[in-house]
Amino acid sequence: MEQPSASKNNMQVTLDQAKTKMNKAIDALNSHLSQIRTGRANPNLLERVEVNYYGSPTPVNQMASISVVEGRQLCIKPYDRSILKDIEKAINAANIGLTPMNDGECIRLNVPALTEETRRALSKDASKEGEDAKVAIRNIRREANDAIKKNKELTEDEVKKANEKVQKLTDEFTKKVDEIVAEKSKEIMSI
Repeated sequence: MEQPSASKNNMQVTLDQAKTKMNKAIDALNSHLSQIRTGRANPNLLERVEVNYYGSPTPVNQMASISVVEGRQLCIKPYDRSILKDIEKAINAANIGLTPMNDGECIRLNVPALTEETRRALSKDASKEGEDAKVAIRNIRREANDAIKKNKELTEDEVKKANEKVQKLTDEFTKKVDEIVAEKSKEIMSI
């Protein structure tokens, strides 16, 4: 049985690294899309909100329970009531398009129904995030192809096969991005 050469192992490592990086690009896309409003209350809307808590910025979801009330309202109940005002300030500063209402016990955020125009704009935002993810994936493809070309131990045919594998991987992840963005756009456009 023939032992795999070191060059083929290097090629596989390059492919594995590219796949890992592309998975991270998909994860980043999912994270960004989860923060786009869809007309329904979703705790992910508050993911970027950080409260200045004893001098350090702390995500609001680490200092309060966030629950969805009747599908259109978020209720933020802090574990320490003394930080209600700080959470309110942080939500206003985060500019997420929602106005906090402090009732002394918790902060309520009403998520308004989206207009057709707003839905289209949010759908465009989702598409832009998808394009950014595709650019990241293409950059990873370029890096992988460069690493393969720099490997002097590979023959011309092995380089060509490796580049084809990288392209196949790129196509697979680009298709995933399109599916994720299409699903998010469908979610945004549904009433």
